[in-house]
Parts: sequence; C-alpha cells; structure tokens
Amino acid sequence: MKVVSSESHVSSCAGPYAPDTHGVVVGNEWVNRDYKHLVLDAGAVAAGAEAGQFFHLLCPATERDAPFFRRPMSTYKADPATGRVEFLYKVTGAGTRGLATLAPGDELPMLGPLGVGFTLPPGARNIVVLGRGVGLATLAPLAELAAAAGVGVTAILSARDADNLMSQQRFAAIGAAIIEVTDQAGTSSVENVERLLRELHAAGRADAFYTCGSSRLTLLMQRLGAELSVPGEVAMEQQMACGIGMCYCCVRAFREDGKLVSKRVCWDGPVFALAEVA
Repeated sequence: MKVVSSESHVSSCAGPYAPDTHGVVVGNEWVNRDYKHLVLDAGAVAAGAEAGQFFHLLCPATERDAPFFRRPMSTYKADPATGRVEFLYKVTGAGTRGLATLAPGDELPMLGPLGVGFTLPPGARNIVVLGRGVGLATLAPLAELAAAAGVGVTAILSARDADNLMSQQRFAAIGAAIIEVTDQAGTSSVENVERLLRELHAAGRADAFYTCGSSRLTLLMQRLGAELSVPGEVAMEQQMACGIGMCYCCVRAFREDGKLVSKRVCWDGPVFALAEVA
C-alpha cells in the first residue's frame, strides 16, 4: 500500500486533481416530488470524476436558510467529453433547499472530485448493486463502469414507493437486470432482499456486492458477503465540514485486522470494503 503524507495529500486536493471551481447550471429539474436532477458545466477535470467520488458544494443562501458549511454530494454522472457533472439530490434541508433554487446560468462553487471511488475485483463476471433512495444515484456510475469492463450487472432498486424509484433508465441502458422492491409493495424487507441475493449468488450472478443508501441493507450485504465469501464495497453517507480530511468531522469506526480503527469518510472513502464497516 502506498503511504501518502498528510502534507502531500492536502496539496493534491488543492492542486489540479481537486480544484475549487464554479459549475454553471445547465438544468435543475424535479424528477419526482422529493428529488431534483442538477446538471452543471464544470470543465474537463471535474467531469473526470470516478464512480463513487464526490464533490463539496457551496449551497446558495435563501431568504429562509443560510448554509454555512459545504455539502458533500456523490456524482450521479460525469462526462469528460462534454465537461458536465450531474447530481441527483433529495430536497430535505437548508443546503438542498438552496440547491433547489438554482436556475440555468447560475454558478455553483464546487470542490472536487474528492475521495476514493469504487473498484471491480479482478476476474469478476457479474456484480450486484443494491441501492435505496439517493443511493441509487451513487451506484449508477458504478454500473456503467462495470458494463464498460464487460461485467454483468444486476441492480436491486429499493424505495418507499414506485414514484421514488429512480435511475431505472441508466441501469437499463447498460443492459443491467433490474429488480424493483418497495415498501408500498411489501417487497423491500431485509428478508426478501436476502432471498434475492441468495438466489443471485446460487445462479452465479454475484461475484461482488455493492451498496449505498441504507444501513440495514449494508449490514445484510456485509453478513451475506462474509458467509458466501463474496467481496464488496459500500459508499458511506456522512456529514462533512471540510471534505479534504483536515477537520476530522467525518470520522467513523471501521474493522481492520481484527481491530476497530478510526477513519475519515471523506479521506479514506467514501467507498470502503463491506467487511470494514463497523
């Protein structure tokens, strides 16, 4: 493992690989009653974000809210050919209410891309991605990464109801097998999702597990991964202040070599091995 000093890592974050830039809003439209889809012209460096990386966004103030800290947000799509970066976000607090006011032509200060993205295990032929809510946005770029590498994808999409299922078109476009489960239909329980995962593994369609957006589903995949010897990764969601590892606001406990260790989600993640999650 390559060891990087804190000085060199901070320098790289401030350098050309993670610039503090301004994205120009191309679109910011509602996709359902809770979520909006934000598209920005952000330049080639920002648009080179890897699946699982995030940006730190300086959300605008409104008459109602004055967000102080930036907000971390995983990339929904990044296209170096067009220089565009996209985000899918739930309008739920002061920061996202500010984002919701952005209109075409507005500028949004953004730092990134930041963090550690997803990886594919050598020799994998088929993977399973399991997401809930906005976690579906984080997993869509991973599915596209896998498809580009010739790896088959089964996407289990979980939500409160059918209206909150998102990204189906993104997964379908790369030929993923899509399984939809919802609270409304009574199919999103841990027990049912476990049954689905076991069936996929028995069919040889689960060389690796990936998840984001639900603690209970993360723990399920972790448990099954250990039992069935299936490796996996999880994109962690965590509040952050600086986004570059300096403030230690996002520290969580992880398992490493049989011990509990503290890691910064923004710096060591946000993508971690499933087996590490404590």
